Amino acid sequence: MSLDRLIDNCKKKHVKAQEELYKRYASTLFSVCLKYASSYADAEDILQDAFMIIFDKISQYKGQGSFEGWLKRIAINTALQRYRKPGVLNLINEENIREVEVEVEEESINLDYLLRIIQELPDRYRMVFNLYVLDGYSHREISELLEISEGTSKSNLARSRQILKDKIEVTQKHPLNQSQTR
Repeated sequence: MSLDRLIDNCKKKHVKAQEELYKRYASTLFSVCLKYASSYADAEDILQDAFMIIFDKISQYKGQGSFEGWLKRIAINTALQRYRKPGVLNLINEENIREVEVEVEEESINLDYLLRIIQELPDRYRMVFNLYVLDGYSHREISELLEISEGTSKSNLARSRQILKDKIEVTQKHPLNQSQTR
């Protein structure tokens, strides 16, 4: 079934079309959810919530721009909503923190380990890191999404990079740490 027809059928609330849409995009959207979640189980919950929103709001998709991009924005916003609850995203305003560069010996760090240490970041740092580094949002956009200042976004990014840098350096000095903690 063509994508346009699939979308039209989802707009008409056809269950089979919704199942097909889920099958086509669940793995892609799950990887988006996993970037923002603090655990695998949270990512599964976020994915389910995102699909509920997608099916509810699919009539708002007007065919302009990438459909997959539209789906990803919903998944990201769903994840952010979960962590926007009072007290969860306690963002710390840490102005004037220096930019940290992370050098990685690519052969020594595997992707699963990298994803895991990103997930281990405190929520406030993980959200900013993922939005800026992995999804290409600007600090201005992040400040609007998370309702923080641009300076806070920049400082939280710097802190997240520093935490990741420290963990990667330890792993590179002691490679067993990476495999033992999988």
